[in-house]
Amino acid sequence: MPGPGRGRKLGNPLALAVLVLLTERPMHPYDIAQTLRRRGKDASLKINYGSLYTVVQNLQKHGFVAVEDVRREGNRPERTVFGITDAGREEMIAWLSDLLAVPAREYPIFETALSLMGVLHPDDVTALLEERLTALEVQAAAARGGLQKLTEKLPRLFLVEIEYQVHMAEAQVTWLRGLLAELHDGTLDGVQAWRHFHETGEVPPEFKDLEQQEMS
Repeated sequence: MPGPGRGRKLGNPLALAVLVLLTERPMHPYDIAQTLRRRGKDASLKINYGSLYTVVQNLQKHGFVAVEDVRREGNRPERTVFGITDAGREEMIAWLSDLLAVPAREYPIFETALSLMGVLHPDDVTALLEERLTALEVQAAAARGGLQKLTEKLPRLFLVEIEYQVHMAEAQVTWLRGLLAELHDGTLDGVQAWRHFHETGEVPPEFKDLEQQEMS
């Protein structure tokens, strides 16, 4: 089974969501967008009508969806209704199975920033992370409240990805609090050498030793 995004004709997660939704019934792209939003999927997918039409066209080009009907209501323009094909159903099952089973290395941008933060003074990093923590606490609380409201309307089955987002945000809040505590009290391993470098411009011996170890 190919890894996530590898060996697939399409890689946009919105395409997968369209295929999944069309297993329920044939739909017009507008109906697809409305259904995804109504079920809260815009919390985990970027949904706009322009990109959705492009996604449906690409699915059709690869034979994963096909025109089921063309409808006209009153003076409105014709609406093309699409249904999933057998090839589309096979692709959907393989793609979704891949994403659920195989952990993908996604390279979140925050991890990139953490890996490069040594170029900034530790006091500046502390202030920036405190700013992030405040924003995350607000976001996590809002997400938790939004999840509770959606739970009143939808079964938990349809909300597990939002639940995951809430838990991940809360986990990051907990981790950041711990890291900031170590930055404040100076117990983070390497922080004194980090501070020495920024205040003197001299590379600490322990950092030089690490560089030599990497080169050997």
